[in-house]
Amino acid sequence: MKPFFILLLIASIVACTPLSQAQETVLYEVSFANAVHHEARISVTYNDLPADLEVLEMRMSRSSPGRYALHEFAKNVYQVSALDRDGNPLEISRPSPYQWNIANPGSYVKLSYTLFADRADGTYSQIDLSHAHLNMPATFMWARNFDHRPLRVRFTEFNTDWKIATQLVPTPRSNEFTAPDLQYFLDSPTEISDFSLREFSVQSKGEDYLIRLAVHHDASEEDVDELAQMAEKVVYEHMAVYGELPNFDHGTYTFIADYLPHVNGDGMEHRNSTILTNSNGLTDNASAMLGTLSHEFFHSWNVERIRPLSLQPFNYEEANLSGELWLAEGFTQYYGNLLLRRSGMRTEQEYLEIVQSLVNSITHSTGREFFSPVEMSMQAPFVDAATALDPTNFRNTFFTYYTYGAALALSLDLTLRSDFDLSLDDYMRALWQDFGRTEIPYTLDDLQNTLATTTGDPAFASDFFQRFVHSSELPDYASLLASAGLLLQLDSPEQASLGTIDLDFADERATLESPTLVGSPLYIAGLERGDHILKIGRYNMRSERGWERLLQRVSSGDTLPIEYEQRGVTRTSEVTFITDPALIIVSDESVQRPLSPQAKAFREKWLGSQTGQ
Repeated sequence: MKPFFILLLIASIVACTPLSQAQETVLYEVSFANAVHHEARISVTYNDLPADLEVLEMRMSRSSPGRYALHEFAKNVYQVSALDRDGNPLEISRPSPYQWNIANPGSYVKLSYTLFADRADGTYSQIDLSHAHLNMPATFMWARNFDHRPLRVRFTEFNTDWKIATQLVPTPRSNEFTAPDLQYFLDSPTEISDFSLREFSVQSKGEDYLIRLAVHHDASEEDVDELAQMAEKVVYEHMAVYGELPNFDHGTYTFIADYLPHVNGDGMEHRNSTILTNSNGLTDNASAMLGTLSHEFFHSWNVERIRPLSLQPFNYEEANLSGELWLAEGFTQYYGNLLLRRSGMRTEQEYLEIVQSLVNSITHSTGREFFSPVEMSMQAPFVDAATALDPTNFRNTFFTYYTYGAALALSLDLTLRSDFDLSLDDYMRALWQDFGRTEIPYTLDDLQNTLATTTGDPAFASDFFQRFVHSSELPDYASLLASAGLLLQLDSPEQASLGTIDLDFADERATLESPTLVGSPLYIAGLERGDHILKIGRYNMRSERGWERLLQRVSSGDTLPIEYEQRGVTRTSEVTFITDPALIIVSDESVQRPLSPQAKAFREKWLGSQTGQ
């Protein structure tokens, strides 16, 4: 089978580096001869270096697009060497864990190294006998101060049945690709495997764009067909929000998917492609993959082109701090699910259960007491797949900007629909016109100003940002949902509770598996993670059955003695039960209340398809 990139041969020829610049092109060569042991041998050649260059500083990235924490990819690099134009070895020094220096390099340097890679997700790379799954920052060393040079990459010594899926620019050689500069190169994940390919064309602004799904899987081709058919419906609903597709470079967007037992679940957006990984597989499960697919595709507009100034350009040497992730990630989270409903991939009830989860999460989050959405976004370097050995208090202090932002998107959407006869779609289209189409990075003030322009009400925009973005006020979801004929109420108003806790019943005691939440009954009583509850009132906590019997016999407001062991010391206190705080959303019609024509129309405009089909 010929590589599918031959379809873009004409575009690739146009995009090839002119001969006058050929000597300045950075060349990468990648061999997978030892793939069975998860290794690649990689070389990078720099030609025509400046005569006065004192030190060539070679780096491995410490972060990756779409991730905001440090990941120290240099830990998987070894056997580093360098040669001059005549094949003579060059001396290398290592001033830091992620940098290799070559002093007085001359005009030509070829640096080689071995990479170990065995984690397939949106951040790392995996090399084995089934594929080469490459996230570029985790794979390729690069030279400081040469970011604007064009690049060429050549892949060799891989299975002859394999093909290559990437947003890199193809060339007449099926195993070679180019990039205009380092930023584009490092943002271009690549999958080399015997994947299945599906394609469909979408017209936008009078242009045809090719949408591709390169799916590496162990299911049937029928499963891939099903996924592609569903993905096409989702793509059209996304386009309906903005009225057009982004101007994908080279006219193509590629979903690169690995659905295999030995990969790790993830999704990661890129400019003209996305990585989708899931260990569950496609068999009888294709619709379950759509949540990540929908989320990542929405990023084609929101974050790849409607982009915060704080992330422009992306810094590969440090953690990336942004106060706008509540919109960049959170609003994307909201639309990822909403557009599955609009496309018919989720039922109304399934979607309302997602809304219910959002409302519960923001209502009961203790993190709002510590950080606003802007401040919570700035916690990303500590929580976005970051690693640490010491325990944290994140269960109390952190509320993920994904959920926080999605809950704010829900409140703003319902408010715009109720008070302005507008919708969040109108706001996102305005952001697209102001910042996405032009690719001018935005600031927080820009977001507020665009909301003011969209609504024609600067006072509303200022009030919304002050109360809900810069502060942590809880929106009135009960009133907002009522406009759609939906009731927000306690799920079990008669059920007593000690709040949200994680108990492990073993050794005839109940052990708290996670920190107690600020303000919860057990927190007030003085219990913490790792404590063993021995007895509450007259009920021994020897088993889950004893716990269930206790909850059946107490009422909200009851205060009972509690006996527990804390770090080897038996202690006693008192604990007061509360009403189970869990909320539920029910529709008017489900509780035999008449659904008004206004509420019905509101709900249909909110949740119904916008494609006009």
